[in-house]
Amino acid sequence: MASHRKSRPVGTRVAGIRTPALATAALTSVALLSQSANAAPTDDKPSLEEVEKKVDDLYRQAESATDNYNAAKEKTATQRKQVDTLLDDVARRTEKLNEAREELGSFAAAQYRTGAGASGTATFLLADTPQDYFDQTQLMGRLTNRQKGAVDDYVSEQSATMKKRQEASQSLQTLTETQSDLKTAKATVQKKLADAREMLSELTAQEKARLAALEKQKQEAAARKAAELAQQQQAAAEKAAQEATAPQESTSTATDSSYATKAAKALAFVRAQIGKPYVWGATGPDSYDCSGLTQAAWKAAGVDLPRVTYDQVNAGTTVSLADAQPGDLVFFYDDISHVGLYIGNGMMIHAPKPGAYVREESIYYDGESAIHSVVRPA
Repeated sequence: MASHRKSRPVGTRVAGIRTPALATAALTSVALLSQSANAAPTDDKPSLEEVEKKVDDLYRQAESATDNYNAAKEKTATQRKQVDTLLDDVARRTEKLNEAREELGSFAAAQYRTGAGASGTATFLLADTPQDYFDQTQLMGRLTNRQKGAVDDYVSEQSATMKKRQEASQSLQTLTETQSDLKTAKATVQKKLADAREMLSELTAQEKARLAALEKQKQEAAARKAAELAQQQQAAAEKAAQEATAPQESTSTATDSSYATKAAKALAFVRAQIGKPYVWGATGPDSYDCSGLTQAAWKAAGVDLPRVTYDQVNAGTTVSLADAQPGDLVFFYDDISHVGLYIGNGMMIHAPKPGAYVREESIYYDGESAIHSVVRPA
């Protein structure tokens, strides 16, 4: 016998309410979307590690821009001296030209008074005696020769003066362009530093504390790496001393002694600067940027280094890291945007970055891969 019960519709109950299959699927989708929304992050705020990397990158970019600023500033100073020299030369030549012009005028007046340009007969008529005529003729001959020389000198001086004026004009134009480059480089540095400060200002106190902890861990790892290098260098030095022959040892000792004497002066100077602030573009005595510090240190030892890092890297002999000696320059990054003064045992003294102070630190402060080269400047 057939059942009279109505078939139950396919579906499920939600809160006691019978729902069709389509509604069930919709509710399931809503639930899944809700779960996904709850699981998704509320914002795309970067991690502390990402913030640290971005800030470090900005400081590096600022330091690279600082080198461009320093180079433009040095070039501007040199060109300004050239322009001043050229303008002084033009002024002297103009004065000399005016004197030559006055001399030509005096010749013209003398000719007028003595009848220059007139025929011999007319000139003779002005003379009282044949002897007077002879004397006047001789005088006019001398005046003519002197006048010709004066005209030649005037033309030559006029040409030289015009050439110098053109050189001065070109130098002024170049100076203007360099000053524009200087302004651009300065704006770039300021922008990078402002971006770094803004990123740091957005961190909470807790995040700043965690960032400081990360930096401490990084420094501890760098210190361990420096200690390893110190041990390797010590072992290498002892081995070299044992293997060296007497003549080689004598020559090497003399060379090392000469360099060590100069390096000691550079090191004494740089140690005295510890605690002074990093200021981009500064060369002392109250503040320094990285290359300003190394330049000042070696100047105290009687050695003149160029102003910027990418010139300093070529101002000496490149040596291996294993052979680094106190006083050597350690350069960093592919763009050679940072430099420090090696003091031995894997350590250096450098002006790190804006907001920091001249300090002693491991040469591995930013990892082994950051080291570009080591240069012995004397």
